[in-house]
Amino acid sequence: MVAGCGAKPPAPPAAPKTGGDFFAIRLGDQTVRLQVAVLPLEMERGLMGRRDLGPDEGMIFVYRTAQPLSFWMHDTPTPLDIGFFTPNGELAEIYPLLPFDERTVRSRSDRLQFAVELPQGWYRAHGVPPGARLDLTALAAALQARDFEPRLFGLGR
Repeated sequence: MVAGCGAKPPAPPAAPKTGGDFFAIRLGDQTVRLQVAVLPLEMERGLMGRRDLGPDEGMIFVYRTAQPLSFWMHDTPTPLDIGFFTPNGELAEIYPLLPFDERTVRSRSDRLQFAVELPQGWYRAHGVPPGARLDLTALAAALQARDFEPRLFGLGR
C-alpha cells in the first residue's frame, strides 16, 4: 500500500490492558482505582503478597454469574475489607479480612457477582454502606479494555 501526500499510516491497535492495570470505578459517591481479576489465576492470586496498595486502591473480582462467594487471606499481608455486590451492582455485604487469616469468609447471599477488596476500614471511612452502587458502566469499560466481552458478565446489554 502506498500512502498519499501527508497521509500517516494507521496507528497500531492498543494492546489490551492486563490484570495489573488499575481502572477508575465509582462505589457509591467515591471513586476508587481497581485492578480487575477475571481469569482463574488472577482470582486465585488476588492481592497475595501485596503491601503497596494506595488508600483508594484495591481489586474487583468479576464472576460470570451470580453465586455465593467466599474468600480467605492466604499469604495476604494487608488488612482488607471485602464488599460483595449483586448482579445489578448493589453492595449487599461487607466483611473485614485479617492479614494471613486462612479462615474462609463466606457470603450470606447466593446472588452475588462482584467482590471488591479495599484497605480495611475503607467502606466505613468513605460512607459507602450496603445499598450503595457499583458503577457497572465503568466496570464494563474496564472489562472491554482488558479484551473481555462485557455481555459475558451480564453487562452492557
